[in-house]
Amino acid sequence: MTNVQTGVREVGLYINGEYVQASTGATFEVKNPATQEVIAKVSEASPEDVNRACRIARDAFENGPWRTMTVAERCAKLRRMSEIILERKEEIARLDATDVGKPYHSTAHHEVPRAANNIKFFADFVEQQGGEVYPMGEEYLNYTRYEPVGVAALITPWNVPFMLTTWKLGPCLAAGNTAVIKPAEMTPLSVSLLGEIAKEAGIPDGVVNVVHGLGGVVGTALTTHPEVDLVSFTGSTATGKRIMKSGADTLKKVSFELGGKAANIVFEDANLDKAIPVSIHAAFMNSGQVCLAGSRILVQRSILDEFLERFKKAATELKVGDPQNVETKMGPVVSEEHYKKVTSYLEIAKEENATLICGGKRPNLPEYLQDGYYLEPTVYLQENPKSRICQEEIFGPIVTIIPFDTEEEALRIANDTEYGLNGVVWTENLQRAHRISHSVRAGTIWVNCWFVRDLRAPFGGFKKSGVGREGGHHSMEFFTEAKNVCIALK
Repeated sequence: MTNVQTGVREVGLYINGEYVQASTGATFEVKNPATQEVIAKVSEASPEDVNRACRIARDAFENGPWRTMTVAERCAKLRRMSEIILERKEEIARLDATDVGKPYHSTAHHEVPRAANNIKFFADFVEQQGGEVYPMGEEYLNYTRYEPVGVAALITPWNVPFMLTTWKLGPCLAAGNTAVIKPAEMTPLSVSLLGEIAKEAGIPDGVVNVVHGLGGVVGTALTTHPEVDLVSFTGSTATGKRIMKSGADTLKKVSFELGGKAANIVFEDANLDKAIPVSIHAAFMNSGQVCLAGSRILVQRSILDEFLERFKKAATELKVGDPQNVETKMGPVVSEEHYKKVTSYLEIAKEENATLICGGKRPNLPEYLQDGYYLEPTVYLQENPKSRICQEEIFGPIVTIIPFDTEEEALRIANDTEYGLNGVVWTENLQRAHRISHSVRAGTIWVNCWFVRDLRAPFGGFKKSGVGREGGHHSMEFFTEAKNVCIALK
């Protein structure tokens, strides 16, 4: 709810079908990154609160009707949840625009509909699944059941909070599990609604719980809790390593989607009329705060001058401003801490003798946005692919253009990274498209497109970009246990 006297939203924990305050009474503030205005006070869970949420989720799994109701009943409630998300699209989109700082138009017209579809897709998908049957002559019959695992900890990121949470919650609930969700503390507002949306859809109390707080406290309590059976996490590689360690003693199943530093490879035969606007979108969507961002743009030297001229023009024409304005294409980065991290790379780029093509400073904005965490779309030309700005995940509106001469050189540069989440290839040569796609060490390769998802397809990373895959039966394998039943027929 919102305090009408101050305009500051008050957000509680959501446990066992109701909003509650933290047991200690502690709260933390959430700020609008466009203005630094305090927009919410959020209950900060203690380890005791996490313990209660996990035990409630366990009881709802073991003793409630969710796990044992028919698939048709469960999926009908999920479809209703999807409908409610669309009914509340305006509210959800405004919250993400306010605490993430992302353009409202993009959130309302793309992310919230995708979030609703995430829930509906897995409801439809699980209804179409069956088990395997293995006849063994006339004496035995073997068949396989896929049963829910138990209590899932869903730890979700700050950059696309609502949509990426439903990407996990959909298969989790469709399989019959219960959940304790921990949103990122910087952007918890939209995710805080998921418990009440689930309840409105008829999902039993205790099935969907939401706890807020710092990763070092709430995240640790969740990932070490004996009642939590599996952890699905999207975020940084460093945090993924810590979660894997903390969950080891209780042998939790883990699924991680981690960092990225995608190579966006533009060959000399590319259709630049398509490659440049899509590459701009891949570079600066959500202020570059996207794990899939095409932040390393590899350009064949024969077209480098033309590409630089056209890419610079497109970057400088991006409208940067108030996320609530429908004309805004790029807002601020998420917080002061992150702004300092991102802008530190401006000095690193100077030290590494990168050539600034455009950007590199705060944009000129109205007075009410002067304190916001804004940076112009920033583009560097860097001949050295081993430089820090080419190797490290900046996670902001800074991209590097790296020239190459041959296909072999492009592949060497593309694969010279500790990450392997995704890559992009621009070429009109079908054979080359296949060769490069097969040779780049990454979990998803887009050819002449970017950010196109089919929820049936696997999604995840090579190397330090993740563990496991999400999507379709890959998600269902994670959120279920396969059970073999063998029956003697004689």
